[in-house]
Amino acid sequence: MADHSPGFLKIVEDAKKRIREISISEVRKKLARGDRFHFIDVREDHEWEAGCIEGAVHLGRGILERDIEVKIPDHSAEIILYCGGGFRSALAADNLVKMGYKNVFSMDGGYRGWKSG
Repeated sequence: MADHSPGFLKIVEDAKKRIREISISEVRKKLARGDRFHFIDVREDHEWEAGCIEGAVHLGRGILERDIEVKIPDHSAEIILYCGGGFRSALAADNLVKMGYKNVFSMDGGYRGWKSG
């Protein structure tokens, strides 16, 4: 796991006050039930290319805010975001909430947690 700078951890902690998180086990249950939601991987291109969760769509942090309204125009749609460990997805979720999305979750534990579970 990467070491994170205090400044980065501070903004993630702040974002987590405003967003909703969802556990890996709950996401697995939703997928198993066939629940309909947008599952978005916000990691960098090279991370996505090295492996991803089946059913996810890649919209990296660098383009997420720019492209989300074209990809998901319905601001009430359920969106679950994940990254490597749950920090970048928390920041991404915070921005989507600021953009007016009302049903956004960050998957706590991210891809690393998914792979280890």
